[in-house]
Amino acid sequence: MDKLVINDLTFRYKNSGPDIIKDLDFTLQLGTFNVLYGPSGCGKSTLMKIIAGLYPEFSGHVTSGKMYIDSEDVDDWNTQDFSKHVAFLFQNPNDQFSMTTVKREFIFTLENLGLPIEQIEETIDRSLERVGILNFKDRKLDTLSGGELQKVSLAITLAMNSDLIMLDEPFACIDIKSRKQLLELLKDLQENDHKTILITDHDLMGYQGIVDDLYHFDDGQVQPVLKPAEVFATYQKENRQLLFDKPGDTVESIIDLHELNLQNGAKSLINSASVDVFKGKMILLTGENGTGKSTLFSALTRLHDYRGSIKYLKKDILKYNQRKYARYVGLIFQDSQMQYLKLTVEDEIKLSLKHTNYPDFWTDDVVEDYLKQLNLAHLKDHVVYQLSGGQKKKLQIFEMLILGDPVLLMDEPLAGLDLHSTKTVMKLIKTVASEQELTVLMISHQLGGLQDFFDYHLQLKNQCLTYTEVLNYESIS
Repeated sequence: MDKLVINDLTFRYKNSGPDIIKDLDFTLQLGTFNVLYGPSGCGKSTLMKIIAGLYPEFSGHVTSGKMYIDSEDVDDWNTQDFSKHVAFLFQNPNDQFSMTTVKREFIFTLENLGLPIEQIEETIDRSLERVGILNFKDRKLDTLSGGELQKVSLAITLAMNSDLIMLDEPFACIDIKSRKQLLELLKDLQENDHKTILITDHDLMGYQGIVDDLYHFDDGQVQPVLKPAEVFATYQKENRQLLFDKPGDTVESIIDLHELNLQNGAKSLINSASVDVFKGKMILLTGENGTGKSTLFSALTRLHDYRGSIKYLKKDILKYNQRKYARYVGLIFQDSQMQYLKLTVEDEIKLSLKHTNYPDFWTDDVVEDYLKQLNLAHLKDHVVYQLSGGQKKKLQIFEMLILGDPVLLMDEPLAGLDLHSTKTVMKLIKTVASEQELTVLMISHQLGGLQDFFDYHLQLKNQCLTYTEVLNYESIS
C-alpha cells in the first residue's frame, strides 16, 4: 500500500514566475524510510511544505496535479486534517516555536491537535525521554543551542503521533554522536511503530543500511537513485580523517583567552580555559551540542557574561569602545535571518559594500563573479526571507566577508549546504580570508568537504578548549 502518491504536480511561487516543481510524480510506500537530497535551493523544502499542506495554503500556486495520503484525495483538506496525518519538522527550528519554554511549546501543539488534557503530561515525558532530553522539559527555548532546539523539534514531532513523519534537514546543527542516536531512533520508529519516514538532507553520512529508498531532487523532479551505495561511498570518502597543523610557539595570536569561565544559568560550560586564537588562520571549532560553542562566540563579541580574561590584540575587550570593537570581531549567526537588515539580496549586498574595510578589493566585477560562483546572481531582486535555507547561508557568509572584520566567528555557516556548495563556500572563505588577512573561527558539525581548508582544529570537550591535530568522523561519534 502507498502512504503518499503525487501525480503530475506543478508548483510556482508567483503566477507569472517559473515552475519550482514540474510535472512531478512521487510515491512513498507505507512504512518505509526515505531520504531526499539535491542541490541547495532546488525545491526540496518546497515539496515538503506541499506534502504538509502548508503550500499552497500560505504561499504559492499549484497549477496542476493531484496528491493522495492514505489513498485520500487531499484537495479538500484543511491544515488540521493534514496535521492529523503528517508531522513536519522545519529546517529552521525557530520557525516552529511559538512559546517560551519546552513544556509550553508541547502543550500548545498538543492542545491544537485536540489531545485530551489528561494525556498531555505523559505524552510530553514519553516523547522527550525517547529523544533523550527529558531534562529539557522546563528549559527556556532561548537558552538552548541550535542542536538542542532541533532535538526538541523532533520530540514534538514524535508527540504528534502522525503516521507520516517528515524532517527537513533535521541534523544540520546536530553533533555527530547525536546524529547517530537520532537516526537509530527514527529507524526504530519505522520498524516498530510502523511510521513512514521522509528526510531531506545534504549530508548522507550514516544512512547506508538504514534507508529503504534514496531519491535525488533537481530541476523540479524527483528521481530514485538506482545505485545508492555509490552515492553513500562518495560521502564516506568526503568524511575521511581530517588532519591539522599544531600551533607553534612563533604563531602570532589575535585573541587571547586566560582562565576563561563560561556558564549558561547554573550550568558550567567552559572551566578555566587558557588558549589563543591565531592571527590570519582558519580554525575549526567542534564539540557536542550544548557544550558552549555558541556561548563562547557570544562572550568573544561581548554578548554574554564571563569570568577571566579575553584580550583582542593584547588589550582587554572590555576596554574597547563597544561600537568600534564590533568592527574588529564579527559574528555570523547560526540563524541567518538574524543577520539581515534589508529586504532584498541586492540591498543587503549594497549595505555591506557601504561599510566594507576593503573597498578597493570589492569591485563590481569581483562581486558579480562571486555571486555567480555562489549561484546567487539571478536572485538579486529576491526578498531575502524567501530564499532557501542554503541560499540564505551563502548570502549571509558573502556579505560578512565583504565587511572584512579582522576576526570572523562563523556559527554553523555550512548548515543547509550541499556538498558542492560547501566546497564552493569554503574556497570563497579561504580566498577572501587570505587576501584580506582575516582570522576565521568556524563552528561546524558537518565535516564533509572541509579537507585542506583549515590550519588548526580547536575542540571543546569536558569544559576544556584544546588544539588537536586529528579529527575523525568515527572517533567523535
